[in-house]
Amino acid sequence: MKAILSKPVPGLGQTGDLVEVSPGYFRNYLRPRNLAVEATGKNVASVARITQQQQRAAVREQHEAEQLATRLAELPIRVTLKAGENERLFGSVTAADIAEKLRDAGYEFDKRKIVLDEPIKRLGLYTVHIKVHPDVEAKVNVLVEKR
Repeated sequence: MKAILSKPVPGLGQTGDLVEVSPGYFRNYLRPRNLAVEATGKNVASVARITQQQQRAAVREQHEAEQLATRLAELPIRVTLKAGENERLFGSVTAADIAEKLRDAGYEFDKRKIVLDEPIKRLGLYTVHIKVHPDVEAKVNVLVEKR
């Protein structure tokens, strides 16, 4: 018999998948645990509608993330710290420092979304990557200046 999964089932499929299962497996395992519903015409249409809504929402979310990445790329971030000889900083610029500067500019990002290969320890202009969305990464220019 055909069933539509309500929740992910290991070895069978993900939420919304139409799967072929034995009637006993459906009756004794899937339905009592609310893991699946019978694949009637009404249920299949309902799942198709929900899937379309989720796809539209995902596309909209990615589009908004791309717009945010564009705005972030134009945003100048300046960090001023004390520096010694050879343009070496006393301390370093970390992801938390950049997150704080972004917060001051009106953008809220977790420091774990800011990708630094290593902390910035010299004066200069650096390109920092920010994970805005799983598929979208923004490039932000960070200017480290001497105080």
